[in-house]
Amino acid sequence: MPIQRAKPRFTEVKDVSNITADQLSIGQIGGRRNMVINGAMQVAQRGTSSTGVGAADGYFTVDRWYSNTNGNSAGRLTMTQTAITDLPEFQNCLKFACTTADTSIAAAERFMLEYKIEGQDVQGLAKGTSSAKPVTVSFYVKGHDSATYTVGLYEGTTGRKIAATFPVTTSWVKQTVTFPGDTSGVIPNNNTAQLHLRFYLHGGSNYTSGTFGTSWNGDGNTVQISSSGNSIFESTSATFFLTGVQMEVGSQATEFEHRSFGEELQLCKRYFQYQTDGYRAGNGSGSNRIVVGVPLSVGMRATPATPANLSIHRSGNTTATASIGSIFFNSGVASSTINDFLSVRFDGISASDEVAYSVNFNADLVLDSEL
Repeated sequence: MPIQRAKPRFTEVKDVSNITADQLSIGQIGGRRNMVINGAMQVAQRGTSSTGVGAADGYFTVDRWYSNTNGNSAGRLTMTQTAITDLPEFQNCLKFACTTADTSIAAAERFMLEYKIEGQDVQGLAKGTSSAKPVTVSFYVKGHDSATYTVGLYEGTTGRKIAATFPVTTSWVKQTVTFPGDTSGVIPNNNTAQLHLRFYLHGGSNYTSGTFGTSWNGDGNTVQISSSGNSIFESTSATFFLTGVQMEVGSQATEFEHRSFGEELQLCKRYFQYQTDGYRAGNGSGSNRIVVGVPLSVGMRATPATPANLSIHRSGNTTATASIGSIFFNSGVASSTINDFLSVRFDGISASDEVAYSVNFNADLVLDSEL
């Protein structure tokens, strides 16, 4: 009797060429979607709290988030990295709390929270071309009461801008705004601040008196902020909480792209990092200066600002100190964009040319190359 052999079974292969990301329910496929670093407010190298915010511009607490003020407002805030337990997926937020109110708003006053992006990191938007793409901004927000604020984009080279309002309640709500592509205003492909994401929280008539600019325009300051919006300085009970900020190419807001804390920290260090005090190796450069090499954990965006109040002692000379003279990247690298090794020159201390010294930093080396 012949052996009966099982017939092979074939599974029908369906055409998958037309399956889209939406059908798979996984959002956009491939690549990093979020153009915002530290959108979950996890990293705060400078510290977790700052008072008197509103008196001057600056990066004060949460990395990459800039407090931008204009005009002589009496309003003041505390700015904190605040732990949260009432929003699944997120552990931290940025919080503003008003400590000094300003209900008499002068025309030139303005306060906003700003995120600045290098031109070379937004080329995928094709801005200024016929292929310009929309960009979607999503974020989680809440406050002490119902309020309305303005979120917008500002392009640094030509000054073109666009904005929209968003509501705030006492509970966390995810807000999503899609801005259309802009066929005007090409963004330079460089490492300078070219696209600004702005949360306008206070503004005088110099910024609110025009027709609110909900489409891309170059119409000046008066169209930036909605005249129907609230002010973070309206009372000392006013608060503003923000986290989960995502900015991505396209008209669809996808789920927030969580990155590990370690990766987020490394991305932040391109713009700001510390080198702790202690001993370093230096080399005499002439008779009265020493150059100290400082390897960086991450290559920085540009030459950091020269730190203030930094000095060194050198070995064998405990009575004299040298003040910082200049700071520059090592010119021996193959590409000027690597920027991962600094040379710091200290002047005013006895040294022999090309002789090695052990030197002691008298303070932390604060390296700031923020946009």
